[in-house]
Amino acid sequence: MKILVIDDHALFREGLSHVLDALDEQVNILEASDYERALNRAAENPDLDLVLLDLNLPGKNGFTALDSFARDYPALPVVILSASNERRDIQRALDEGAMGYIPKETTSTVMLGALKLILAGGVYIPPNLAQSNKSAIQDNINNSLNLTPRQLDVLALLVQGLSNKDIATQLGLSEATIKMHITSIFKGLGVSNRTQAAMAAEKLGLGPILN
Repeated sequence: MKILVIDDHALFREGLSHVLDALDEQVNILEASDYERALNRAAENPDLDLVLLDLNLPGKNGFTALDSFARDYPALPVVILSASNERRDIQRALDEGAMGYIPKETTSTVMLGALKLILAGGVYIPPNLAQSNKSAIQDNINNSLNLTPRQLDVLALLVQGLSNKDIATQLGLSEATIKMHITSIFKGLGVSNRTQAAMAAEKLGLGPILN
């Protein structure tokens, strides 16, 4: 696994590298301290699996780098690691294509869990943003998505990466029923596959409701 860490603080990069070693048996950590070095690293390593990006970079800021990665490497997941816990920064990062936003105050255990979710195709949203959006999201579900409580149960397990068979077992339903629920979920979210459904659910901030 090859990960690019973009942060202008060498001490933070060093500490993060030790945390990332727990992600896989073989983790190759590449480092960049600014925007230009980050782009060069990416160009030199087309087999990158993940990018961890700080918003506060010297010169061009992290959002500029995020835009560049989203444009030039659309299949490469980019995760924001930032000291900022501001709702507007989190929302902007997700809107501009980040697959997750992890505040630097996050524990290593939570960070590893978030990165594993992202590497599996999910999107990580910090709890504070999800909680602040809870009431608005519930209204959106009731008024726009038209998902039933049972479909929300299915979506919650789908977001966790469970198969149709496992979801059926947990909910005590048949796989055929689960498939029908998933079809309705896709329609409600306006998506066409499980990965898109998980991403849509996370971007909508459905975490606190699904949990």
